[in-house]
Amino acid sequence: MAAKISSSGGGRYEEEQNAEINVTPFVDVMLVLLIIFMVAAPMAAVTVKVVLPPAVAPPGTNPPKPVYISIQPNGNLYIQDFKTDLSMLGEDLRKQLGDSRNPEKERIFIRADKDVMYGDFMGVMNMLQDNNFYSVALVGEDDN
Repeated sequence: MAAKISSSGGGRYEEEQNAEINVTPFVDVMLVLLIIFMVAAPMAAVTVKVVLPPAVAPPGTNPPKPVYISIQPNGNLYIQDFKTDLSMLGEDLRKQLGDSRNPEKERIFIRADKDVMYGDFMGVMNMLQDNNFYSVALVGEDDN
């Protein structure tokens, strides 16, 4: 808060409040930023001119729908939204994939609750390996 000292009035000095906004520091900061951006902007631009050839790669096929196995804290297993158990996991997973997809090349995503027992998780991993599903991805929650 600024104060203004005035010699008029009763006492030797009388203080009054100054309600004006001092914009000088704001303008100074903005001018410094403007200079920084004016200097940095030409460095970000590519100055070498190149004529790029057209891309002739054939369009890629859409990847197959990913398969998720979910493990709840109580040990319940789900393939996508369908409940299964550990003994039927391999067979139900093959049904879900269909005949056209190779289990050895298929990536299986495992979603497990943070309170799942390690033994339950390892049981699922071992059952996947016993049924030739070797590519496994673990799904976690991103902190962002």
